[in-house]
Amino acid sequence: MRRLERCGLTALTTLKELPTKTSWLLRLGGLGCLRTHQCLPGTMSLREHALSLFRSAVGTVRPAPMLKRALKLQGEECPQLLVNSRAFPLKRDLYLVGFGKAVLGMAAAAEEILGDHLVRGIVSVPLGIQESLQRAGMQEMLLKPHSRIQVFEGARNNLPDSEALKGANAIRELAEGLTADDLLLVLISGGGSALLPAPIPPILLEEKEQLTKMLASRGAAIQELNTVRKMLSLLKGGGLARLAYPAQVVSLILSDVIGDPLDIIASGPTAASSHSVQDCLQILTKYNLLHSLPRSVQTVLSSSATKPTASEHYSHVCNVIIGSNTLALAEAKRQAEGLGYATLILSAAVCGDVGCVAELYCQLIRLLCLHTAGPAEGPQGTEVRGNLLQLAAELDIPGLNMAEFLQALQGLEPQKPLCILAGGETTVQLQGTGKGGRNQELALRVGLGLHRARGVEASSLGRCDVIFLSGGTDGQDGPTEAAGAFCSPELVAEALQEGLDAETFLSNNDSYAFFSHFQRGRHLLVTGLTGTNVMDVQVILIRATDR
Repeated sequence: MRRLERCGLTALTTLKELPTKTSWLLRLGGLGCLRTHQCLPGTMSLREHALSLFRSAVGTVRPAPMLKRALKLQGEECPQLLVNSRAFPLKRDLYLVGFGKAVLGMAAAAEEILGDHLVRGIVSVPLGIQESLQRAGMQEMLLKPHSRIQVFEGARNNLPDSEALKGANAIRELAEGLTADDLLLVLISGGGSALLPAPIPPILLEEKEQLTKMLASRGAAIQELNTVRKMLSLLKGGGLARLAYPAQVVSLILSDVIGDPLDIIASGPTAASSHSVQDCLQILTKYNLLHSLPRSVQTVLSSSATKPTASEHYSHVCNVIIGSNTLALAEAKRQAEGLGYATLILSAAVCGDVGCVAELYCQLIRLLCLHTAGPAEGPQGTEVRGNLLQLAAELDIPGLNMAEFLQALQGLEPQKPLCILAGGETTVQLQGTGKGGRNQELALRVGLGLHRARGVEASSLGRCDVIFLSGGTDGQDGPTEAAGAFCSPELVAEALQEGLDAETFLSNNDSYAFFSHFQRGRHLLVTGLTGTNVMDVQVILIRATDR
């Protein structure tokens, strides 16, 4: 345990070690010691800084602040719902539905704002989230007693199941009963696809779940998964909005998808789909699944419309993005600069194979260490710059101009500690039977890459303190208790001393087992469910050392 004596109290360095009643205060801003503007860079370790920045990113996209920024109610005799200053008259009844990992907190905040105008609501949320939030003391994310909102819990391990199907059916029935004078407020966040399963007959839920698992195991990106899901669902791909017609539909969306595409987030239940059955067939062909589909899926695909639904069929819908990874990274950058770091945001759209992304981060850390240790224009610097440009071109990360980023890096003061922030969502092609998640695997692969580079390049990596953190903002990284993990250039060598071979664990996709055993889990990032979800956040912190 590290002590933060200069801040006036003692803080534990891992969230896993925190007592239940204080852990979320620490994570989301309740402990003054970790209020980043109060502490100087020298008073906290890089690890503690990285944890604080991750907490800041998550904290700014908490449901209640987001809802209160976006949603207001005004007027007594002629009440209106204001959504980012756009007015929607409440002619008759106001209903609410929601689905996703952050929706419970969003619903609690919405009900507080709407008051007696809300007639009825239904939300579908992850299994166990109410108990978890209750145990963590996060009362603001729980519905009040006698709430008008009914809660369905389901989608164990973020996979559609019979309980989630019950919630989806209840939402479908509510939407089908609406009239032209009603208003339906829809709350959507990441995880909504699994929590709104309503397969088109004769497809069975089990068949759709198995197809989703096969796609994910072969490395399909979230955009590809949702494209397929939409074609097989009654509610996704704009289905919910079509069922609710002619009622006015207003959707408040917390994005967990790169680029914030409305028709991909939670598979776009209130947005016109930009995809056709041909897109679905191309994805199934890409992952060699087209000829092994259940007969029911073949039947539905063969009878699906060849063109996407026209956008004019959604004139009764207003979709609004109220939170995203970009917003989370902007807050973390503000906090990092307050801590004294020279800070750059690499991208809010980092995607691609986890191994390729890990190599990108390793090369970037090498260059950052060269920059911190001295001029980075020697042969090593030229080589690393070339590697970064090539990797960026291969990954083709949306919106990332690596040449411009490297130019911005050159303008930073070499003497200042560096912070690089990024977000997005990588993909993992499963080759083993281990337990892990994309963030833990990314951290372990970065650690392995730095270990290999350190053997060649002790002159730069050895003269810098480095910490890398990757975490899921929803607090859940794969089917594990962890949100992600930390690593450093020393991690792999220290693990070998404990008899733990990182390469062996990675070959079995068993990053969680590695981090659980290594130093008794000290490098795991364990937050519990956060109540929000805007993909993943990565933090790189580097400062010169005297050694």
